[in-house]
Amino acid sequence: MQPPVHQHDRRENQMAERGDESLVHTLKKVAAVLKQSEIPFALGGSFAVYAHGGHSSEHDVDFLIREADVERSLEALVAAGFVAERPPEDWLVKVFDEGRMVDLIHRPIETPVTEETFADTVIRPVDAIHMPVLSATQLMVHKLLSFSQHYCDFARGLPLARSLREQIDWERVRKETQHSPYAEAFLVLLDRLEVVPTAGTQAGEGTS
Repeated sequence: MQPPVHQHDRRENQMAERGDESLVHTLKKVAAVLKQSEIPFALGGSFAVYAHGGHSSEHDVDFLIREADVERSLEALVAAGFVAERPPEDWLVKVFDEGRMVDLIHRPIETPVTEETFADTVIRPVDAIHMPVLSATQLMVHKLLSFSQHYCDFARGLPLARSLREQIDWERVRKETQHSPYAEAFLVLLDRLEVVPTAGTQAGEGTS
């Protein structure tokens, strides 16, 4: 089930208002190359939030791919004119399109991308191109598990939680983040702010 037309229009307006037209163009180019190369992927990060009709305080283009597909992805993207970079971090690689950076992540939150990851996606249109987008629930899980003693900016998670709360399975979020004290603290904050539905309530993700 696709989101209502007014939500699609709102997403496009939000992207335009943020001045991200060039990033959206780069995002579409990467998605097209991966599709043509038959490399499985999922859109993550702030543009995945926008694809679901939500808000994000971040400004990035993230794609999730399997580690086994990293080399093939880089070869295809370099052949298409992108510049590849292998940062010291061993959980992602990067490509650049005239200075615009795209992260290709194969191990988010210390968990490898698998077929199960791709199963937890919804097909959404991004500037008229349909692509698999990480589910709202998984986006929330990833955001909460990114919080640590070195990075714990709750202000970056609040827009996501507030704008996508009806699409998020909060019971699943609690279960998958229960080992993190930082995630627990954030969920307490959401409860105090009356953002999170009553415990036991599950919101639908939507399917395509």
